[in-house]
Amino acid sequence: MQLRYAFRLYPDAGQRIALAKAFGCARVVFNDCVRAREDARKAGRPFPKAGELSKTLITQAKHTAERGWLGEVSAVVLQQSLRDAEAAYKNFFASLKGTRQGPKLGAPRFKSRKDARQSIRFTANARWNITDSGRLDLPKIGAVKVKWSRALPAAPTSVTVVKDSAGKFFASFVIDTDPAADASRMPATDQSIGIDLGLTHFAVLSTGEKIDSPRFLRRAEKKLKKAQKELSRKQKGSKNREKARLKLARAHAQVTDARREFHHQLSTRLISENQGIAVESLSVAGLVRTRLAKSVHDAGWSRFVAMLEYKAQRYGRTLVKTGRFEPTSQVCSTCGVKDGPKPLAVREWTCAACGAVHDRDHNAALSVQQAAGLAASACGAPVRPEPVLAQREETGSHGFPTGSRAA
Repeated sequence: MQLRYAFRLYPDAGQRIALAKAFGCARVVFNDCVRAREDARKAGRPFPKAGELSKTLITQAKHTAERGWLGEVSAVVLQQSLRDAEAAYKNFFASLKGTRQGPKLGAPRFKSRKDARQSIRFTANARWNITDSGRLDLPKIGAVKVKWSRALPAAPTSVTVVKDSAGKFFASFVIDTDPAADASRMPATDQSIGIDLGLTHFAVLSTGEKIDSPRFLRRAEKKLKKAQKELSRKQKGSKNREKARLKLARAHAQVTDARREFHHQLSTRLISENQGIAVESLSVAGLVRTRLAKSVHDAGWSRFVAMLEYKAQRYGRTLVKTGRFEPTSQVCSTCGVKDGPKPLAVREWTCAACGAVHDRDHNAALSVQQAAGLAASACGAPVRPEPVLAQREETGSHGFPTGSRAA
């Protein structure tokens, strides 16, 4: 299984300039590829092959006056940018044909130097290495200082250098994990659990434990509002506006990092304590179109469930997602009788069949666990689906955590 480990970089002034050149050259090659493809499409010609584009846009372009500065950066960076463009077109066509899962993708667009995220990738043939002093030595950039918050479990196969909207630099390493080592870290257990996700409480467990929602965005709203107001009052194009933009971006990054850390700690605890985990499939895309949109985004359910998925696969746990239309709040977890829908204001209810008194969220967590087949009801009613292993998610070069935690 492949995972990404991200670490903070601290380049000096000269290395920042070299990285800016590398970001710019990679962006130009990507845009030239998109332009060449679009010109061919409009002219009715076949799309140029990857080898032809590499020869034209990189090898030959280096010897021209307009693109001579491409030779100032590593050729691997340019080749990887070309591969990114090829992958973008491949995903676009697969989305058009319906062979790619997920939302529909649009055609690749031109990148801008003002994009919030700039990145370059070095593969093994770029001859980058980690020095004995712990620095990351990159070709034509130099040995960059790294904040190693943890040790890498294995030799990385590639590294992606990223500059985010807050001006911070990160190195993201792709690691092939060792299944035997992962299994030893998480010994088997006979416990299972059901999780009911919500807004008042981030999660209510079938054990009765209620985990409060930290509401990181809500708590930081006053600070973010002030930073946004300061940014709006600055003249466009001025240095003070850029300072205000960075201040706002860093404030948003603090919220994102705090939420991610909370998700990592909770998901790791649940995976380590339980062999089977059941969670309800939620229509997040539909909920964000309601008046609860800000609270739903603040909770970050999708990211949390994604962490449970890859950690369950990594450590040999079983994760089951129940159907989003499962009436977990209507079914009595004691006798299995469906008691009908209830308004959200009803937090406790009594089963008309068996007389059991239920906390709404705790009963939903128990129902999720029973519907997933990880527990039987109190009356011994048979459970429905058998547990299945979580599906593997391919690790990509985009959207990696901006911290060093990978598990």
